[in-house]
Amino acid sequence: MKLIKKLIIVIILAILVVGTTAVVIFGVPGYNMYKDALEETPVEEKVASIKEKKNYSEYADLPEMYVNAVIAAEDRRFYEHSGIDYIAVIRAIYNDIRAQEFVEGGSTITQQLAKNIYFTQEKSGKRKIAEIFMAAELEKNCEKNEILELYVNTSYFGDGYYTVKDACEGYFKKEELSEMTDYECITLAGIPNAPSVYAPTKNPELTKQRTKQVIRKMVEYGYLKQEEADKLLK
Repeated sequence: MKLIKKLIIVIILAILVVGTTAVVIFGVPGYNMYKDALEETPVEEKVASIKEKKNYSEYADLPEMYVNAVIAAEDRRFYEHSGIDYIAVIRAIYNDIRAQEFVEGGSTITQQLAKNIYFTQEKSGKRKIAEIFMAAELEKNCEKNEILELYVNTSYFGDGYYTVKDACEGYFKKEELSEMTDYECITLAGIPNAPSVYAPTKNPELTKQRTKQVIRKMVEYGYLKQEEADKLLK
């Protein structure tokens, strides 16, 4: 029993040391990166400039199927968390450790928005910390639906399309989002995860596989019934 207690103490101390080291290495530089970005362009100013973009779509213009598909594909607890999904973070850390490489990020839609509009796509601990701070700032200044609206207007869909309306027109030759079929809505929702891979013009078969994956998630999370999914897959 004494040996077990000593081992527990050693493990706790090791976790504290690792955590402290991580804060020193990534926390302070990440916080400074966030502060510098925010001082350069406050959230209100950044949001206003995004809404002036050509082909910007408001939340009311987004088909319900598309909204549900985005949430299922990217952040199923979007309306429940305050910018950070700690359950997803823990799951991502576990999967990364098990795979011994970076395979899952655990980023919420709010974090991805922060990355899209303030930071680069570079994978680094410092940027990740900055992204977390900025996500909290976005949640403080924007309503949930507005965050989702901003996300789909700043995500990259491949082929030079940086808004959902651009992608709708480019891939499906439809000028209005409301003209998309349910299958097309789900297809667009799956592309930003890896646009160079899932863009319909690049890898049609991989696009179909990704769409099927999103449909399965929508069934799992209650956005579709199985019979509805079966019809879409046909």
